[in-house]
Amino acid sequence: MDEASRLVPAAWRHRARKRGETPRPRLKRVRRLLNVPRVPDPALPAAQPPPESSPARLAAPSAHAAGLGGVVAATRHTFGRAGVARGTKLLLEVNQKDGFDCQSCAWPSPDGERHTFEFCENGAKAVADEATTKKIGHEFFAAHSVAALAARSDHWLNAQGRLVEPLVLRPGATHYAPLAWDEAFALIASELRALASPDEAAFYTSGRTSNEAAFLWQLFARQFGTNNLPDCSNMCHESSGAALSESLGIGKGTVTLEDFERADAIFVIGQNPGTNHPRMLTSLEAAKRQGATIVSINPLPEVGTERFKNPQDFLNPLKALPTLLGKGSRLADLWLQPRIAGDLALFKGLMKEMLAAEDAAPGTVFDQAFIREHTHGFEALVADLRAANWDEIVAASGVPREQIAVAARIAMRARATICCWAMGLTQQPDSVATIQQIVNFLLLRGNVGRPGAGACPVRGHSNVQGDRTMGICERPPAWIDRLDAEFGLKSPRAHGLDTVGTIRAMAEGRVNVLVALGGNFLSATPDTEFTAAALRRCTLTAHVSTKLNRAHLVTGRTALILPCLGRSERDVQAGGEQFVTVEDSMGIINPSRGRLAPASAHLRSEVAIVCGIASEVERVDHNALSGSSNAPQTSALRSTRSTPWPDFVTNYDLIRDRIARVVPGFEDYNRRIRAGIFHLPNAPRDRREWRTRTQRANFIVAPIPRPVIAAAEFVMMTIRSHDQFNTTVYGLDDRYRGVFGGRRVVFMHEDDIGVLGLMQGQRVDLTNRHGGVERVARGFMVAPYRIPRGCVATYFPEANVLVPIGLTAAKSNTPASKFVVVTIAASRGARPPG
Repeated sequence: MDEASRLVPAAWRHRARKRGETPRPRLKRVRRLLNVPRVPDPALPAAQPPPESSPARLAAPSAHAAGLGGVVAATRHTFGRAGVARGTKLLLEVNQKDGFDCQSCAWPSPDGERHTFEFCENGAKAVADEATTKKIGHEFFAAHSVAALAARSDHWLNAQGRLVEPLVLRPGATHYAPLAWDEAFALIASELRALASPDEAAFYTSGRTSNEAAFLWQLFARQFGTNNLPDCSNMCHESSGAALSESLGIGKGTVTLEDFERADAIFVIGQNPGTNHPRMLTSLEAAKRQGATIVSINPLPEVGTERFKNPQDFLNPLKALPTLLGKGSRLADLWLQPRIAGDLALFKGLMKEMLAAEDAAPGTVFDQAFIREHTHGFEALVADLRAANWDEIVAASGVPREQIAVAARIAMRARATICCWAMGLTQQPDSVATIQQIVNFLLLRGNVGRPGAGACPVRGHSNVQGDRTMGICERPPAWIDRLDAEFGLKSPRAHGLDTVGTIRAMAEGRVNVLVALGGNFLSATPDTEFTAAALRRCTLTAHVSTKLNRAHLVTGRTALILPCLGRSERDVQAGGEQFVTVEDSMGIINPSRGRLAPASAHLRSEVAIVCGIASEVERVDHNALSGSSNAPQTSALRSTRSTPWPDFVTNYDLIRDRIARVVPGFEDYNRRIRAGIFHLPNAPRDRREWRTRTQRANFIVAPIPRPVIAAAEFVMMTIRSHDQFNTTVYGLDDRYRGVFGGRRVVFMHEDDIGVLGLMQGQRVDLTNRHGGVERVARGFMVAPYRIPRGCVATYFPEANVLVPIGLTAAKSNTPASKFVVVTIAASRGARPPG
């Protein structure tokens, strides 16, 4: 479809084709859509977090991760929100085999014996945040208009408490009002059935969604007739899945938790485990005690990979005092500091050093037997490495050749190497190619499919990997024929829309209804003002949520908030108490059973909400087929028999029975999950099969990126603070970086600050002009930091306004939040710091 036709609504295209005409957009519409505003409209609720009334305070950062400070922070947050007795009960149940899975990161728990306190500081914050005793219902929303709420910070919005009843914002209304669940489902069904095509709807999924709810969600979307299933993975590890699928034949990592204690070397790349995956530090510490060498590769120094005080040691009388008084365990033996997006060049340099050593002593560096038996493309890689120029490698990576040589020697000494990475890699423009160079690096020494070695993409949300396994994807899963046979469907085969595609389609009028199963769509996505304008063009936006967030305030013509049970709450249905399951970063399926009483009797489980929407849509479809006067304009019912949605709500075992018959690896699901956790099959882990186009593991060659950055421009990356998880802001401090009481901060090299004539503490505005569109983030405080020259870092979601919708990673379409070109200038009217 050409660019002009893409700007025509689906209904217009359909009518034009029936008349035998070529669909063309109206000129005014084209002009309007090509000029979607990137500046806030003061007449509308604010899409961006508001300016901070007072700047953050800078102080010395923590000298170690976790430790007593982590214990105090976790305890204060938990007891302050959930109460002492209730909070303690929760912490004793989180990540236990008979408890509930943590709502935050996807780092796995041990297969065997687990600690009494199997959580980290940020996990405790996530648990307590969900279990807060504060609640907000219709009285709160009657007292606060949507515009007034939008003027509040994300921290304030989240701190108001749990949502306790369904709410609707009707066309033209200024306040949300309560409505019954049946009314909410009927409203959604009515809007969906009024669409000219099923592809005018999009069904978003958050990584918190359980396997059971995710499976039903994709089933409903495909039964409705669309593959528009955007999810949060599109914005984080989509690049990992794309890269690993081409290289190894699986879109997941290849290691287990036990491999960390068997590794000789661990490379931690583009990842800050101290904040984003704190329980990983325990695994790194255990690996270190077994003799592993750890290399950290990151543009920023991260205390989490420098020193770690294990909170578990405070429970051991022999370790408590030394841990309290000591400096903590040193983790990283070597820190390489590439410039932002310099990782591809760096790994090409590592492999070039290894090739030189192999040339000098053939057969001593590369695993030639593994390469012969299991790989494809080795000769092309060697030729590419020989042709690579060291000056270009050093310039592009920002790492001196001597340091590259040191890291290469660590890799060559190691018999087993693990490479871990996170969004520092996956959100670069060349992220897929960069990850594939890391896989090349592993393959050269046979470091896939043996103990202590492999690829380890560390996922950021507790079931984001499980959602993809359950079929949450804009591409039909490999088992789509089994799904159709099981449910009597005729699922669409055309690719649907991912997250960026959905935003564009909303802006162009091609998607008119967005229903989000969890998440904070507005704050998690790029180009904030563009996304806000796109959302406002929808006829309906509906969000399944536990807490208030900014996505509830920038809405379509009609908006719904559908409050759901939290992971920590009991899920009691007509068939008795239910449990759900999740998949962690290493492909392990865990049960999750909430223990708290629900925050409100009006809450429904995610499963019940999905089934409620689907049942109502199916009922309306059947009315249409029977000639009811209430029938919708169109019907796209794709099932040859009714789906037992009410039965699924009554007994989740029935959902798992269906999953067992449809999704490979889940055979005998109910029996296995009741017996404990279980691992999904992973063919590369066993060297059993390589499901690639060559039926082998592939070496994939890529050129070194050559971005053109002007002298007055900087490359910005967005990062999390220590007091947040994804878009949820728990507090305003980042003690690991020495920032307190604020979030609008730009970290800069002190020499760059001087060149621009700025000062520490000064307020500045950041501007991006990608594609000829000006995007501005105002009022950020300058903070000197150990970051490469020409690079800066800011917290998201405050800086998401600068991330262009049109700048995404090749092959994965992930927003390139780790490579945003900006200029920096003093804010107008801001007084210089005292």
